[in-house]
Amino acid sequence: MAGRIAKELAEARRWGGARDLRPLDGNVLRWEGRLLPNNPPYNTGAFRFELAFSPHHPLVPPRATLRTSIYHPGVDPDGRVCQPLTSAQHWVPTTRAVQVLQDLLLLLDSPDPQRVLRQDLARELQEQPEVFWRQAEEYTRRYAERRSPEPPGP
Repeated sequence: MAGRIAKELAEARRWGGARDLRPLDGNVLRWEGRLLPNNPPYNTGAFRFELAFSPHHPLVPPRATLRTSIYHPGVDPDGRVCQPLTSAQHWVPTTRAVQVLQDLLLLLDSPDPQRVLRQDLARELQEQPEVFWRQAEEYTRRYAERRSPEPPGP
């Protein structure tokens, strides 16, 4: 299992949607890194996340947690993420960690009224979108990390 996770870490590091991806405290079952959303208003910052794997991985899905505060209907105040891909009823053991991270980035890029942990923000997004986007922009400015420049190519 540790071998598979190490290979998945190498694969995820090659993906361009995250930076600084590494085992947390040297533990290959817990990763940390920064997600780089593509769409406004989140694309002006980087969002620290943690991906935790069960000792029973890949039979049990990993759990993603956002460590950076974000104004988003799919992320609760504790950083828990509404991610059906990693729910017990939808998890498939052949799913790779990079797919979990890609799904998380898609959630951040495109708030979905069907993937909601904060009903108040989902309602605001639907009823007062200009207020929602203004607040999301302010949260991103206040809490997201600055993006570092692109690393040089090979």
